[in-house]
Amino acid sequence: MSAPDFNLLVTLDVLLSEGSVARAARRLRLSPSAMSRALARLREATGDPLLVRAGRGLVPTPRALELRARVSQFVHDGAAVLRPAEKLNLKQLVRTFTLRTREGFAENFGPDLIARIGKEAPGVRLHFIEKPDRDSVQLRDGTVDLETGVVGDMTGPEVRAQALFRDRFIGVVRKRHPLSKGNKITPARYAAGRHILVSRRGLDAGPIDEALQPLGLKREIVTIVGGFSAALALARGSDLIASVPERHTGNLRSGMHSFPLPVSMPEFTVSLLWHPRLDADTAHRWLRGLVRDVCGKIR
Repeated sequence: MSAPDFNLLVTLDVLLSEGSVARAARRLRLSPSAMSRALARLREATGDPLLVRAGRGLVPTPRALELRARVSQFVHDGAAVLRPAEKLNLKQLVRTFTLRTREGFAENFGPDLIARIGKEAPGVRLHFIEKPDRDSVQLRDGTVDLETGVVGDMTGPEVRAQALFRDRFIGVVRKRHPLSKGNKITPARYAAGRHILVSRRGLDAGPIDEALQPLGLKREIVTIVGGFSAALALARGSDLIASVPERHTGNLRSGMHSFPLPVSMPEFTVSLLWHPRLDADTAHRWLRGLVRDVCGKIR
């Protein structure tokens, strides 16, 4: 068996990125005929047409889509091997990192994180953006450097993940709310209150309602909001009950009364997510370590 031509990986990466033989040829500074011959060799090597005609353009086959992320990573890793390692000078680093996080993360962990960055790398700026879903597209296309969240079915299989902290849902009410004093909070006492439901998709029930159902209990959902901040603001100014993640909303709950939920709810792990193309990036590694450190210290 002949040894594989690893130069073809670079060609395949560019072809799958451009989706055009002509554009790929220009990018690699090859003639169209040379690129066509390279595509023919790739088809022979993989046993798949890779790019097929659709109207006036080319579209990737399922096999090509499967290979795209892997090939891109191979090429990136190969380039990193052949590139001299750079020593990171934090004092001279000028860069903006985009962090995609669920509401509450920036409010709770942002102040310490920004303070640490200001001391270590004053030229670095953080751009926090809202995370309305768990789709990994923005990590893949490079518009987001880091995400925080719970790893699930919507998380891309190639995405790197590292646990930051464990969290759980708790109940929160204003000071001097009936639930802030008196007897133990039982499932029946909790369900009898008037509740705020947090749902990004506008659902009218959630896991807490499912946990109450076997007990023959149903809570009254007075209003539905899209985020934790809105839920806590409403609870702070009324007799409504908010149920939010404990560690994720520490600063947002200041001055309010919090209590463990009286129904069994599983804890969950909040992780740090990034695309493998940034594994070896020294500045990105530094930021990942900083986020882990800050999240580990705040209780």
